[in-house]
Amino acid sequence: MLRLLLLGVLVLAMAVGSVDSKHNYADALTKSILFFEGQRSGNLPPSQRMTWRKDSALQDGFYLHINLAGGYYDAGDNVKFNFPMAFSVTMLGWSVIEFGNDMGSDYQHALDAIRWGTDYFLKCTRLAYKNIVYVQVGDPYGDHACWERPEDMDTPRTAYAVTFKHPGSEVSAEMAAALAAASLAFKSVDDPYSKQLIDRAIEVFRFADTYRGNYSDSVGKGACPFYCTNNGYEDELVWAAAWLYKATNKAEYMQYVRDRIYSISKIVTLGTIAEFGWDSKHAGINVLIAGMFKNEEKPFSEFADRFLCALLPESHDRWVDYSPGNYFLHISIFKNNKNCYNLGGLLFKAASSNMQCVTALSFLLVTHGRHLINTNRPYYCESRLTDPRRLIQHAKSQVDYMLGTNPAGMSYMVGYGKKFPQYIHHRGSTLPSLDKHSKPIRCRDGDGWFASKQPNPNELTGAVVGGPYPDDFYPDNRHDVGRSEPTTYINAPLVGVLAYFKAHPK
Repeated sequence: MLRLLLLGVLVLAMAVGSVDSKHNYADALTKSILFFEGQRSGNLPPSQRMTWRKDSALQDGFYLHINLAGGYYDAGDNVKFNFPMAFSVTMLGWSVIEFGNDMGSDYQHALDAIRWGTDYFLKCTRLAYKNIVYVQVGDPYGDHACWERPEDMDTPRTAYAVTFKHPGSEVSAEMAAALAAASLAFKSVDDPYSKQLIDRAIEVFRFADTYRGNYSDSVGKGACPFYCTNNGYEDELVWAAAWLYKATNKAEYMQYVRDRIYSISKIVTLGTIAEFGWDSKHAGINVLIAGMFKNEEKPFSEFADRFLCALLPESHDRWVDYSPGNYFLHISIFKNNKNCYNLGGLLFKAASSNMQCVTALSFLLVTHGRHLINTNRPYYCESRLTDPRRLIQHAKSQVDYMLGTNPAGMSYMVGYGKKFPQYIHHRGSTLPSLDKHSKPIRCRDGDGWFASKQPNPNELTGAVVGGPYPDDFYPDNRHDVGRSEPTTYINAPLVGVLAYFKAHPK
C-alpha cells in the first residue's frame, strides 16, 4: 500500500512538472493595458496602438448640447455604462497607487488608460453642482439588437442622467471613487490635474450622498437587466468615502466609513464577506482601509483577514468554489500544520463572466497579503497563525491558470501564449476594420460575420474573456456570451496583479 501511495505521489508530481507554470508576466501586463485602447470611444489620439480601431461616437451628448464623447465601451457592445466603467477606472487607479513602481515602461500607458476614463467622467459630472450627473450613453436595447462596429453606429445614443429628483447614488459614488483614486495616481506626475479630479470627486460624492436612490430605479430599462444594482447603494457611498479619505486625509470621510461599515458588512447573515466587484464593494472597503494603517485597524483588518481566509481552498469556511483544475501537491505554509491540498482549480463565484471575480479577488489577495508582509502583522486564518505569503501564492495560482496553466492548456487572455480564444464575443473584433472594409456595416449587416466559422479578424490584444465552465471546459464560441465576452472590469484589477508578479515572479 505504501509503495502504491508513493508511486501515486510520483506520478502526480511528474504531471505537475509537465505543466508549464512559468509565465511572462511583463508581456501579459503590457497586453492587459493595451486592451483598454481597443475599448476606447471618441476621438482616438495619434498614440493609439491598437490601430484597427478608429474614431467613434463623436456626437455623444450633442443633441443635449453637452459633449459626452470619450470613455469606454464596457464589453463587446457599443454602450457606455458608467457604473462598471467607473469601477474599472477605480481599479486602474488603485493598481497604479499600489503597484505603479513595478510597471516599468507600462506605467505611462496605465496612466493614459486612467485619464481616458477620468476625462470622460469630468464631462459627465460637469453639472454636478446643479445636481445633474450623466451616467450612461447608448440605448442598450437598440445597441444589442445590432451587430455593427462602433465606428458605424446608427443606433440611438440616448444619454441617461441622474438628478436630485431621480437619483443614482451607487453610480455617482463609484464615479466619485474613480476620480479620487485617479487623483492619487496623478498626484506626483500632474498635480493640477490631480487637484481637478479630487475637487470634482468631492462634489460628486456630495450629490450622491445628499440625494439618495438606486440608479436602477431612476434609469429604468436603460440599466436593467444589464447592470442592475442588486445590493443597494450604501456600499458605494462608503467605498467613495474611503477613497476620499485616502486622497484628502480628512477625518470626516473616515468617520463616515466607521459609522456605516457594520451596517453594510452583515457578514454572518448575508455572506457578503467574499463579495467584490462592480456591484459590491464590501471586501474592497476593508482591504483598502486596512492598508492605510500600519497596525491592525478594527474592524477593517479583522474583516479583511476573514474575507481572505474564506477564499483559500483549504479553508473550512470558504465562500467560493473551485473547478477540478490540475491536481497537484501543495504543502501548506500554515505554521506547524503541513498538509496536502488540491489547489489546482479556478475560483468560481459567478455563473457568467466568472473571470471578473477571479481578477478582482486576486487583486485583494495580493494587496492585503503584501500589506501584512510589509507591516509584519500576524495573520490568523481560522485561528491558525498563517504566513501571508499564502495569500499571494493563491492569487498567483489563479493568474497562472488564466494565462495557461490549466487543463485546456490555453490562455484566456487574447494574444498571450500559443493558444488563446479566437472567437470572442465582441463587435469590433468580429467585424472587418475600416482599413479592410471601408463601407458602413449597418445594424444587421454584421450577422454573417457573427455566424462565421472563421476566427475574429481583429485581435483584441490583452482582452480576458469570461472564462471556462466550472468543469474547466471552454468552448471558444462567440455565441456563448458568458464565457467569450471580455469586459473592462475583468481586466482592470488584473493590471495591478500582473505588475506585482512581474516584479516578484517567484
